[in-house]
Amino acid sequence: MSVPNPAVPPQSWRYAGDQLKRWRVKSGISREELGLAAKYAPDTIKAMEQGVRMPTPQLLDAADALFQAEGLLSAAKDYLRREKFPARAADFMAHEREARSLSWYEVALVPGLLQTEAYARALIGNFSPTLAEATVEERVAARLERQALLASEPPVALGFVLYEAVLRCPMGGVETHREQLLRLLDVAERRNVSLQVLPYERATPAALGGPMVLLETREREWLALSDGQSISQLTADPRVVSSHMERLSMIRTEALGTQESAGFIKRMVNELCAPN
Repeated sequence: MSVPNPAVPPQSWRYAGDQLKRWRVKSGISREELGLAAKYAPDTIKAMEQGVRMPTPQLLDAADALFQAEGLLSAAKDYLRREKFPARAADFMAHEREARSLSWYEVALVPGLLQTEAYARALIGNFSPTLAEATVEERVAARLERQALLASEPPVALGFVLYEAVLRCPMGGVETHREQLLRLLDVAERRNVSLQVLPYERATPAALGGPMVLLETREREWLALSDGQSISQLTADPRVVSSHMERLSMIRTEALGTQESAGFIKRMVNELCAPN
């Protein structure tokens, strides 16, 4: 199975950017001149021409007027849209929507499928480099939309193992933290969901190597996702998939059972509610 590179910008961005550059060169206008008209820096114009950034309506309208394109460039606005997810995540999300089963291990953050709105907003809103407010709202909404997978029909088998550090991080403050823990308990009651906790004292080297996801498609093919600070790898390579399966199996063996895990989280909720 061939998996597209999730780091490649949308084709519509690249096509519109290429047309923009062709019109600019044909008109004998520099990036600096276009930048003055559109109120963008030349480097930003370059990024949009290369399709690395989405050509904005502001730029397309300014270029259309400056190049006397008679609406041909402005028309591209109807075919461009800001992606809901970062480019490196978009391909995985497409497969996630069609998954037959999914196994997820996290070492630091609550998986997106389990996040409350407040937790997601605290996480995305404090991203570095800082995102525009509109982008934050788009991504929070998109993250919540993904959670329809929890109740999809036919049910998708979903297994989550969370390292204790995930549960200890008070993302967004105490109330958001408490709400998030209660959300985990609620989701764990679903028949198609299993949720396990890996306590600190049970950690093994396999558990400290970073997060990973195993995804089974409806065609019963397997994909493995490895996620890092700035690099994600989604692959169907049998060697990588097998390695992930072995690691996850070892982690599950050390993790608490589902009932013990629920008790662990309930105790944490009670600790948060207890007076100082």
